[in-house]
Formats: sequence, C-alpha cells, structure tokens
Amino acid sequence: MPYPVSTLSPKIVPTDLSSFKSRGISEVERGLQQKLTEIRETYLAAIDHFNWNKLIYEADINFEPIIGQTYHLYEARGRKLLSMIAPDQWHHKHLATVRLNVDRQWKLENLSEEIDQKSLFEV
Repeated sequence: MPYPVSTLSPKIVPTDLSSFKSRGISEVERGLQQKLTEIRETYLAAIDHFNWNKLIYEADINFEPIIGQTYHLYEARGRKLLSMIAPDQWHHKHLATVRLNVDRQWKLENLSEEIDQKSLFEV
C-alpha cells in the first residue's frame, strides 16, 4: 500500500508547497500583466487609427484619392481639408500627412509638430 496502514508506520509529512505556489502566482501575475499591457496598447492604437480615419473621411475632399498616394490634411476656414498640396507650398494650417492603404484605411505618415492630437478628436 502506498499509504500507512498502522500507527507504527512512518509519519506522513506533507510537502511544503508554499514556495511552489508563490512562484506560480508571481509568474502568472507577471504574464497576465504583460498580456493586459499589450491588449491595452493594441486597443489604444486601434482607437487612434479609428479616430484618424473618421477625421479624414469627414474632411472636405474635392477629388478621389488614389491608393498608395500621400495626401495632406489641413485646417482652413474652420474646416478640415484633404489636399495633394505639400505643406511647404500652402499657407493653411497643416495637421498631418497621410497615405491611403489598399484596404481604404488612412495611415498617419507624419503629424504636424504644433498639433495636439487629443484636441483634434475631442467632441
């Protein structure tokens, strides 16, 4: 028998598992904290990507953008305007340089230095 059957058998001493448990808990917590950090960063990047796409698609566009081309987002007369004109060639307030991807989503190429990104997306 793998267990004692009489009072004369050697004493059963349970194995101390406290170090095993504490190591396991700390490793699980560290791994889950890292995963939550990655999920948060992915979430914030998705929200940012959504906000830029919404802002650009709501801007005044007087031409059909070509996939793969770079365009510039300006603020002129209180409205957002998408243009092909480079910032050094036009006097309006430059907000960002963007590129239209094959999936019709805008990718932020360059953000103007004097622009506060949070203020653009406030409702």
